[in-house]
Amino acid sequence: MRPMKNIPFTIVRSVGLLLLITVMICLSYEAFAQDGTAGINEATNKVKSYFQAGANLMYAIGAVVGLIGAVKVFNKWNSGEPDTGKVAAAWFGSCVFLVVVATVLKSFFGI
Repeated sequence: MRPMKNIPFTIVRSVGLLLLITVMICLSYEAFAQDGTAGINEATNKVKSYFQAGANLMYAIGAVVGLIGAVKVFNKWNSGEPDTGKVAAAWFGSCVFLVVVATVLKSFFGI
């Protein structure tokens, strides 16, 4: 091994300069750090503004599912198929599920 005396001064100065740059970069990141409360509040307001439109969309999808289900059940009933009650319960249940989920989410989040 070589003794430390033989390391040229330029290498030591370069390593010191690199260390100084690294410390300054780390300190600049700390200076740009901000409180996250403002961002969280803005995200909350945006989600609340979109929530009513999403609930209305779920109601509309529930209505379309109900209409499609009514037509399918009517066709099965007219055909005389024996599982008409099961199909009617499935379509009606899916329609009710969509409406209930939209209503429960609105009341759960207080919107």
